[in-house]
Amino acid sequence: MHLKILNFLMTRMIFILVFMLAPSFYSFAFSPVEAQNTTSISDNIAEIFPSATRIGPVDKKIAVTPVYQLGDLLGYVFESDDFTNFIGFSGQTINILIGIDTQGVITGLKILNHHEPIFLHGLGEPPLFNFVNQYQNHSVKERFIINARDKSAQDATYFDGITRATISVLVVNDTIIASALKVAREKLSGFVAPSNFVINPDYFQKLDFDQLVEQKYIQHWQLTRDEALAITESSSAALAKAINIASEDTNNFINLYFGFVNIPIIGKNLLGETEYQRLLENLIPGEHALMVFNRGNYAFVSEDFIPQTVPSRLSAAQASLPVDIRDVDFYSYFNPRFALEIPDYNEIKVFRIKSQSGFELNKTLSLSLAVNYNQSFLSKNQYNFSFDSILPEVLFLDQTPLVKPEKAQPLWLKLWIQRSVEIIVLSMYLIALIIIFIKQEALAKNAKLTHQVRFLSLIFVIGFIGFYSQGQLSVVNIYTLLLSLKQGFNIEVFLLDPVIFILWVFVFITLFLWGRGLFCGWLCPFGAMQEVVALIAAKLKIKQIKIKPKYHTAAQKIKYVLLILLVACSFYSLTLAEQLAEVEPFKTSITLNFVRYWPFVLYAVLLLVLSLKIHKFYCRYLCPLGAGLAIIGRYPIFKWIRRREECGSPCQLCRNKKCGIDAIKPTGDIDYAECIQCLECVVTIESPKLCVVNKYANKTKPSQIKILNCNQ
Repeated sequence: MHLKILNFLMTRMIFILVFMLAPSFYSFAFSPVEAQNTTSISDNIAEIFPSATRIGPVDKKIAVTPVYQLGDLLGYVFESDDFTNFIGFSGQTINILIGIDTQGVITGLKILNHHEPIFLHGLGEPPLFNFVNQYQNHSVKERFIINARDKSAQDATYFDGITRATISVLVVNDTIIASALKVAREKLSGFVAPSNFVINPDYFQKLDFDQLVEQKYIQHWQLTRDEALAITESSSAALAKAINIASEDTNNFINLYFGFVNIPIIGKNLLGETEYQRLLENLIPGEHALMVFNRGNYAFVSEDFIPQTVPSRLSAAQASLPVDIRDVDFYSYFNPRFALEIPDYNEIKVFRIKSQSGFELNKTLSLSLAVNYNQSFLSKNQYNFSFDSILPEVLFLDQTPLVKPEKAQPLWLKLWIQRSVEIIVLSMYLIALIIIFIKQEALAKNAKLTHQVRFLSLIFVIGFIGFYSQGQLSVVNIYTLLLSLKQGFNIEVFLLDPVIFILWVFVFITLFLWGRGLFCGWLCPFGAMQEVVALIAAKLKIKQIKIKPKYHTAAQKIKYVLLILLVACSFYSLTLAEQLAEVEPFKTSITLNFVRYWPFVLYAVLLLVLSLKIHKFYCRYLCPLGAGLAIIGRYPIFKWIRRREECGSPCQLCRNKKCGIDAIKPTGDIDYAECIQCLECVVTIESPKLCVVNKYANKTKPSQIKILNCNQ
């Protein structure tokens, strides 16, 4: 008997369980495959949304992936490359995985791919990661300012930049904000730009309740039962019956007072200072608090209303778009207290309007109160009574620019404006260089002045062009040019650094005029450092090592081999080419001021030490950039370095004693592919005391000049 009862109960329990689970099973089994979610969450997404339990399918309209915690949408993750195409200094984009929540707040970011040389082979990647992490927990609606000196604007969010990586961090900033805004506008409801009108925090005067209502700071919405019935006269009898029931068979139907108590003149007068501050503590900056209290018989919240939720009867809208209002539960633990004598009320609530809702306080607000009624036994209808209100303009400050804003400036133009002083100083120096080269013979007649000009130029190139303006040209710039030509030329990539751009344009033009010497001798910071080291060696009378001609000629070819290897490698793997470009000591010495991992510092210092014994060792034998410039400028239009008939035969003075870089051939001709145009040979020729021909022309025969004055 007991066994039968037990079997009966178990059968009933199984039947009930199957009945309860059947809908869920049906939904899962017959839902489309592409619509099913997955609990397989990648490590990157889990890092951005730690509480995520599943992700949805990629949106078919835009490339975003929804992220959920059980049934609640947490936000979206997406890659910046799917929405933006900002080119970095490497000539390629910086792809970032970004997560935003449903309110437009950035929940996390992760660099997926980049080729910025300053981070890969200079500062390292941690500074880039730290910079990107600053955006976490900030809304994409904020105005971000990077590396600002003046931080007085209260409506801005200031982030620290990265020294020596200005271009890269600005590209990262534009990439994050532009891509996140595109997703927010597409996926987040009511996500609009903030209004130009803000609450005037200083506008206040003592007012009583009647004055607040009279001046429309507090709105009064009164609708009697008779007026409501007249409005709905053409509607059904069922609605009229519902109105009569709601008004409790009196003429007191809707009688609401409401106002935004976060506005100082309303909140402080109505609540008093203490309650007003308590209210502000419950709000996030940018949110609004709408207080509503009722004197009518029709309640604006239903009997089953749950605190801290959205009311079903009362709703708000602006420009035909819904405005989300949610109960603050302001009086759950506190009794309502007012600083003014207010009319009796039977119901009071404070509702929150979030800043991301798109609501603008200075524009018309439409408040609606719904009345539900049964048209028939099976049909439920709703009628909305509405009331439009707008706050006085005196409550707001107009922050609209006096001049109509122009089209946003491109990033490169902003950088040129920011660095206008550097551009002017550099341009003046380049003009001076042109004058020096045109008037080189006249200048060279004064040996002392020439040497002074030369020394000042070296110091300027090291200090201003090198350390201050970061104007060290590099073979990496050639990578960018070649890849740009291959993938589609975009001049904006090169305009991002005005100093580098101006130098490259100037160098390219002058290569055809005077050869590589103008850059290598007068514009290269590391070359200038080597030359200063050589001057120190001369002062200390350090004996120089003279490379034998056959070894010198062979060693010169090394830099051409390095150039070919690096350029070819850049088409195979840009990352590998950037690593191999460390043969250039420029990043270590100029970009990072020798503050780097010790092997790189040792390499750069070793090259400078070698320059004490071998004049400009790196420039002569290892520099791939110099090799590239030598190829382009091998046959300059102007060969202005003056030569005499006696140069080379019989005189070898300049070749053996004056030209430290060995750019004078035994014949006396100048090898413009190697010459750095230091003007030492020009000074010698123009000097009656230094030039052997000038000095002994009237005293000896030409054949004796070689014997007396040349050390071969």
